[in-house]
Amino acid sequence: MTALTSFLDDPVLVLNRGYAATRIVPARQAFVLLFRRVAEVISVVDGRWEQFDVSSWLEVAALQRRYEASKHDWIRTASAMVAVPRIIRVHCCTRVPDHHVPLNRRNLYARDGSTCQYCGKRFPTAELSIDHVQPQSRGGENSWTNLVCACVRCNARKGNKTPREAGMALVRAPRQPKTCPDRSVRLRRRHYEVWKVFLNEAYWTVELRD
Repeated sequence: MTALTSFLDDPVLVLNRGYAATRIVPARQAFVLLFRRVAEVISVVDGRWEQFDVSSWLEVAALQRRYEASKHDWIRTASAMVAVPRIIRVHCCTRVPDHHVPLNRRNLYARDGSTCQYCGKRFPTAELSIDHVQPQSRGGENSWTNLVCACVRCNARKGNKTPREAGMALVRAPRQPKTCPDRSVRLRRRHYEVWKVFLNEAYWTVELRD
């Protein structure tokens, strides 16, 4: 299959055999699963869905191009134009969503909205650092409740002190998020509103994979 567009990087929602959302993959990986016939396309219209194996999905491409071209993103194969699916279902997978929230820099920046938790100003991520509320040298651990975003100026001012010792106050108390902040799927594009059929609590926890 030869693709001539960038739409092979489009995100595709993956459901398991029980129709639970498990992860998001690039369209190129979704097509690999489809052509290996270990997955099928789930097409949602007005809250109701239809299932297509890869052969059927290729067959309906001509009708989609004729009547609803603007509703899809398209890639060109060796023989035809094919719509990028928005949702696929893997036949043999019973995996359930992982609700563990990794403690990492991206999630911390996302939790704090790239905002310094001392001065309350928003900064580009390159101008932010991660600060230990209770300094590491004084027993402070790497945890959701002890790490916050801080701008360079505030971090330097606080130094090896507690906020109270430095005469500073946190904008809000740091907490562990219940869902993964850096995996928030923003359904701004009309194409991805169809995901809502399958995403409830998983809306904010579905795993993104490159």
